[in-house]
Amino acid sequence: MSKPFVAIMMGSDSDLSTMQTCIDTLKELGVAHEAHVLSAHRTPDLTANYVKEAEQRGCVIFIAAAGLAAHLAGAVAANTIKPVIGIPLDAGSLGGLDALLATVQMPGGTPVATTTIGKAGAKNAAILAAEILAIQDSGLAEKLHGMRQTKREALQAADKKLQEA
Repeated sequence: MSKPFVAIMMGSDSDLSTMQTCIDTLKELGVAHEAHVLSAHRTPDLTANYVKEAEQRGCVIFIAAAGLAAHLAGAVAANTIKPVIGIPLDAGSLGGLDALLATVQMPGGTPVATTTIGKAGAKNAAILAAEILAIQDSGLAEKLHGMRQTKREALQAADKKLQEA
C-alpha cells in the first residue's frame, strides 16, 4: 500500500471552482490527495469502482461534493467503511439547501459527515480530513495548531485596528 491519501470527488467539473478551496487547504497542510470528477447518477459504476480501487491504493478519507440531488457522498459511503465527508454545493435555485438535505439525511449505518454549503464547507472538509489524520500524525497536528493560531492573530489584529479607528 502506498502513502495514505485523501480522495476528493466532485459531481461535475463545474464544481472545481468551489472545490479548489479544499484542494488548496490540503496542499497547504501537506496532506496527500487526489481529485476526480465522478457522479452518483451519471457514472455510478465508475464511482463505486473508484472507491474500491482508491482504498486498495491507500485512501483513508473520502471527500465528496455535489449539488442539487447530491447523492455522491452517500454513494461513496455505501461502498466504503472509511470516513466520508460530504460537501453540499449551491448549484440550483434553492441555494444549496436541497444538496444539504440530500447529503446530511443518510440512513442509520451509512454515515456521512456533512460540512456547510459551498467554499466554507470545502475548506472545513479539508480541515476535518486533516484533523482525522492528525490523530496519528503529530507533525500535521502542529500544522493545524499553527493554522488556527494564524487565524486568531489575524482576528486580534483586525479588532485592534477597529478599536484604534
